[in-house]
Amino acid sequence: MSPFSRRRSSSLPRLAGLTRRSRTVSVLDVGSSKITCLIARLRPRQESEILPGRTHEIEVVGVGHQRSRGVKSGVVVDLAAAEQSIRHCVDAAERMAGLTIESLIVSLTAGRLKSLKGSGETVAAGETIDSADVKRALGRAAQVPLEDGRLIVHSLPFDMSLDGEAGIENPEGMVGSRFSAHLHVLTAEETPLRNLEAAVNRANLSVEAFVATPYASGLSTLVEDEAAMGSACIDMGSGSTTIAIFQAGRFVYADSIALGGNHITMDLARGLSISPEQAERVKVMHGCALSELMDDTQMIQIAPLGEEGRDVPINVARSLISRIIRPRVEETFELIRDRLAASGLGHVIGKRVVLTGGACQLAGLSDTARAIMQRNVRLGRPLGVAGLSAANKSPAFATSVGLLIYPQVAASERFADSAAAGLVFDDRSRLGRFGTWLRHSF
Repeated sequence: MSPFSRRRSSSLPRLAGLTRRSRTVSVLDVGSSKITCLIARLRPRQESEILPGRTHEIEVVGVGHQRSRGVKSGVVVDLAAAEQSIRHCVDAAERMAGLTIESLIVSLTAGRLKSLKGSGETVAAGETIDSADVKRALGRAAQVPLEDGRLIVHSLPFDMSLDGEAGIENPEGMVGSRFSAHLHVLTAEETPLRNLEAAVNRANLSVEAFVATPYASGLSTLVEDEAAMGSACIDMGSGSTTIAIFQAGRFVYADSIALGGNHITMDLARGLSISPEQAERVKVMHGCALSELMDDTQMIQIAPLGEEGRDVPINVARSLISRIIRPRVEETFELIRDRLAASGLGHVIGKRVVLTGGACQLAGLSDTARAIMQRNVRLGRPLGVAGLSAANKSPAFATSVGLLIYPQVAASERFADSAAAGLVFDDRSRLGRFGTWLRHSF
């Protein structure tokens, strides 16, 4: 287990954050089409106007890729197959880095991610707000009611107020009496999460922390101005698409839809009667989401589904390929548009959307997204990391790099303290104020 890892009351492994010294971090991005392992050295960096939120420089020293087996839409469906894929992927990264790892920070896409809002308030015992007041309010905010079978993955402050004045950054030492805190609490179903942990454990590795894919992708692709002004990061994977909304530099909302690049591949396989493997190649090499740009006279040759060597190749117009792709792409972005509207944060996002993930690299996808969502769209690639080849700096590695960034912000998370959960006083009552005085005095 990593020296900067510990467990808290939710029973999930948690990171305690980084100290100002160098250390090695290893991460595992478990997707439906590929599994990626990165090993990196993190070194303290001086404050800079470039990526000002980063406390450490990241240098990747080991990279491993493996075709994902036993995983569907982020859910482990075959433990043995998933274990083998993880083993081979980690082994390749270890050989490249020249070291052996024992634990990893792991991405989480499955579990029907759901955002909740927690609020807590306290009355200061003295004339100013101290650390105990802040801790108490945040602890109360973290005590959100959970549905059976769900666990808290992230719990992040997104707004604090003092005597009704919102937007407080650091309240300690400020004059005031009533302090309020609001948290974004992201939850997931426990069963798929535990099965993913079991697959990692079977490979003789431990999980240091789970990080939601939308959060990791936003950390690696959004520039400071986008996160501060409010933006949405859309990560299009093979089996699913995740949505993250950032406001005032903070992660405030997440969602996911069960559509991804593999659904386009299967549409092509069925529509053209070809194998899924060949459909993937056709999509990558000849696919385009804009059918109006394709000429009916542009033809490609593909082998039909059947015994190899028995059937002659057939000619298919590229315009037909686009007409098969287009409906699924439109459906995906219509669902994303509706989810963004349902979040109630459309005004926060404004016109700013960043597309990332391996499936976003399909030709014409950004233009289709702009037309359907009526927002400005750019492709997001991981920022501020050294040691990756040009091919590995593509949107497909946004989540992996985000996992490397996460330890630098992990300390900002706030979870309910089970030991103090039963000692929550109502500061508005006489007994509550007496309890508050006791906690401050002894």
